[in-house]
Amino acid sequence: MVSPNQVRNALGIIGNVISFGLFLSPSPTFYRIIKNKSVEEFKPWPYVVTVLNCLFWMLYGLPVTHPNNILVTTINGIGLGIELIYVAIFLFYSSGTKRQKVLGTLIVEVIIFAVVLVLTLKVFHTTDARTIFVGVFCVIFNCFMYFSPLLAMTQVVKSKSVEYMPFLLTLTGFLNGLCWTSYALIHIDWWMVVPNGLGTLSGIMQLVLYGIYYKRKSNTSNEVELPTKMATEV
Repeated sequence: MVSPNQVRNALGIIGNVISFGLFLSPSPTFYRIIKNKSVEEFKPWPYVVTVLNCLFWMLYGLPVTHPNNILVTTINGIGLGIELIYVAIFLFYSSGTKRQKVLGTLIVEVIIFAVVLVLTLKVFHTTDARTIFVGVFCVIFNCFMYFSPLLAMTQVVKSKSVEYMPFLLTLTGFLNGLCWTSYALIHIDWWMVVPNGLGTLSGIMQLVLYGIYYKRKSNTSNEVELPTKMATEV
């Protein structure tokens, strides 16, 4: 008989695979930046915010914070590396104010994470207390990352076209949220259930919009920047 822990681990592995795909989804954007040797009008902020989000979830999944959640740490560690590559590409091909703003934001993020890390290890002495403290930051920054999907949904409604919301990316984002929600429900972890539940709901809303506006899709195909999905809504 399959135990709940085995099911949970299986869901975590599947979630890692899906999340890895989502982390790679913006790669065409950065290929274009490299090819054109210009950041053009692309915005770096979704990727910059994801860096801090990954750092918090890496800390959350460590045994010193929340035991038996190492799969959360592994995928966010991988995601952190990928996001840093994206940001490095943006910095390399940007200049002036754009570069300064990104560098300044990264410095602030490092300071914020360092403070949270020190407080977690020095002030809170039980895993339960550390889980709550770090979990609050994880949920807050996950919520910030919902702005991209919401903006995409707004564009769909205004334009009555789904060209701004690619179906495969939308479906994968929904499955990612559903997978991690199921993972978190096996051993109830509200700090994971809340953001992933919101991610699942967001995915459902986007799929419904896609179904409504798909037939109205414009015959003209313009290249647009893909919205960054929350790769690990955990």
